[in-house]
Amino acid sequence: DLAITVITAFLWLVSTFAWAKALADIKMSTGASIIPGIESCKAPGTTCRFASVTSMGTLNVSVVFGLLNMVLWGGNAWFVYKDTNLHN
Repeated sequence: DLAITVITAFLWLVSTFAWAKALADIKMSTGASIIPGIESCKAPGTTCRFASVTSMGTLNVSVVFGLLNMVLWGGNAWFVYKDTNLHN
């Protein structure tokens, strides 16, 4: 039980950080900073502007919940450890 709990907590940690990095990349790829890199916007007489920003609040919340879930599993690992013979 202890090994499975520790592995699960570790996997939550890794997957949450991977999702946070992917979310940061999504924000960079869909932000106003991509306009200078678009070839059609570099043509003479062409004006490109950034019209709107999509709210990513729910995606930010998903990262926070992932971290909270990792903390929950980490705390659970402590209580599972206390129930083993390794603690005594």
